[in-house]
Amino acid sequence: MRIGFVCTLVLFVAVELACSAERPNIVLLIADDLGYGELGCQGNDEIPTPHIDSIARNGVRFTDGYVTAPFCSASRAGLMTGRYQTRFGYEFNPIGAANENPEIGLPTSQQTLAMLLRNQGYATALIGKWHLGGTAAYHPIRHGFDEFFGFLHEGHYFVPPPYENVTTMLRRKSLPDGTQGRWQSDNGQLVLSTHMGHHEPAYDADNPILRDSQPVAESEYLTDAFTREAVSFIGRHRERPFFLCLAYNAVHSPLQGAKPYMEKFQRIKDVHRRIFAAMLANLDDSVGDVLEALDEHTLTNNTLVVFLSDNGGPTRELTSSNLPLRSGKGSVYEGGIRVPFMMQWPSQIQGGQTSQAPVISLDVFATVESVVTGTTRTAPPCDGVNLLELLNHDQTRDRELFWRIGNRKAMRLGNWKLVQQPPRGSQAKPLWELYNLKEDLSEQNNLANEQPDRLAELIARWETMNSDMIDPLW
Repeated sequence: MRIGFVCTLVLFVAVELACSAERPNIVLLIADDLGYGELGCQGNDEIPTPHIDSIARNGVRFTDGYVTAPFCSASRAGLMTGRYQTRFGYEFNPIGAANENPEIGLPTSQQTLAMLLRNQGYATALIGKWHLGGTAAYHPIRHGFDEFFGFLHEGHYFVPPPYENVTTMLRRKSLPDGTQGRWQSDNGQLVLSTHMGHHEPAYDADNPILRDSQPVAESEYLTDAFTREAVSFIGRHRERPFFLCLAYNAVHSPLQGAKPYMEKFQRIKDVHRRIFAAMLANLDDSVGDVLEALDEHTLTNNTLVVFLSDNGGPTRELTSSNLPLRSGKGSVYEGGIRVPFMMQWPSQIQGGQTSQAPVISLDVFATVESVVTGTTRTAPPCDGVNLLELLNHDQTRDRELFWRIGNRKAMRLGNWKLVQQPPRGSQAKPLWELYNLKEDLSEQNNLANEQPDRLAELIARWETMNSDMIDPLW
């Protein structure tokens, strides 16, 4: 009885807020390629992240927070629409020139969170990375954003050549003397490494920084530039409800650490790790500036702030750690899809909470929609749940979470995890694996042979959900 009463009360509050002039502002902070184990609140004591940690301290941290794909573009498609992206054929990750393919992008038939909120009278802005289509038909302005400052492809240099006031680490197939390993310039500001076996992607090719649709010359370190624009947007729209999606490209490659932060982490001997630390600390300070801007304009109490990463960290590429989880970016093991995930709303969420309920990025759309409109869309269906209501449910609530990325497949049901993750380059038919996450968070003990009935149940559930999805559009 009490749970039903609380849920009714939460829904009543949501309806009242939707009808009120004091509707909450929404700030969605997205980190790029940030590993599960890299924040202070996630257990990392090497790189202080007090500002990001404060979101958890002032609100709730979801220990079992997921995204819908283990890489950038498909994950963002799910986040922006509140629907599994495989429902509308968005399954893979366009990179490089594929971003300019006019057939690739978030279908305009899909309602985005920005479209929903703009239709409710909100000012909307995307600042940072888009990666949901690089041609005119898929531009953020055509997906509900009033303002856009950022880039359209998968990555961008934080500082362009000649890389002034940063230490830059670039991937190469061979060092200047033709050998393998690592090379560093005399001044220490350029590092070349062959550890990945390929060259640094041409991130900036046909990928300018844009203000709306017009290229601009940006002189600031890109994380700082995005923060500058975010603070400006908050100040300019402080008198009306707004939606700010601040999609940083930190800590995604290319690895470039700004000089003050490199000096701050001189104690870290490995320059690879030191650059990553510099980038993460810079990101954390930037989040702090955004939170301070909300406070300065007395907007903090009535602003829902959500922070998450778009996927797990690519450890070998960046050093971005997913510990204690298995694997990382590109994998449907936990390290690829479980991410730092937290939110605050001081007037509505009691601070200092930790929730172990399985949640997913789709829930951001459902939460915002419920809060702002008092209801949740049914056609087309929203795959998320209202996180405010979930916080008032039992933490062990069973919930099906689904993943499909080509021949990589997974499902979580309660504490059970079904996985099909073929080894890189393998031509053999991949086998289903089964893990009990409560007892085996690192997915080391495959129980498929010991629990055949449980395995069969989860496979059947996965196939049922998969029957509602469509084939990839590209």
